[in-house]
Amino acid sequence: MEIREAAAVDWPQIYPFWARIVDEGETYAYPEALSRDHAEALWMEGPPSHVVVAVEGDRVLGSAKMGPNRPGRGAHVGTASFMVDPAAQGRGVGRALGDYVVRWLGVAGYHAIQFNAVVETNAAAVRLWQALGFKIIGTVPESFRHPTNGLVGLHVMYKKL
Repeated sequence: MEIREAAAVDWPQIYPFWARIVDEGETYAYPEALSRDHAEALWMEGPPSHVVVAVEGDRVLGSAKMGPNRPGRGAHVGTASFMVDPAAQGRGVGRALGDYVVRWLGVAGYHAIQFNAVVETNAAAVRLWQALGFKIIGTVPESFRHPTNGLVGLHVMYKKL
């Protein structure tokens, strides 16, 4: 598996799993049924964001975007979002992308990383981020409308670099 900067030619492979994950409604608060172009504008942001893909040969297995969590006086703290093709889950794609993000934000000079909204029922993501050194610093109760679990909390997770 290789992680490289995402290019426009990668979007046709990213969008199907991006849309599936968003439409399932278990991990992201993006609006459902976004058009391919609207979703692309949200995910494939330009600088200061940095978007990468995890690939195996010509196949995109997952993607991550990273950059400043807030503008201006908050820009020293980074953030990131991750999408892994469900067909590639369980193969270490999320961990590889997470390792990449931590390294990239560190090299880029960020002081820390903050994830603003990790759905508390997303146990695999919570375990992964904790394994990579993130701490849950708070949970906003009943702030995410989960399709089967109802109102669940969103963890704020933090890692000092």
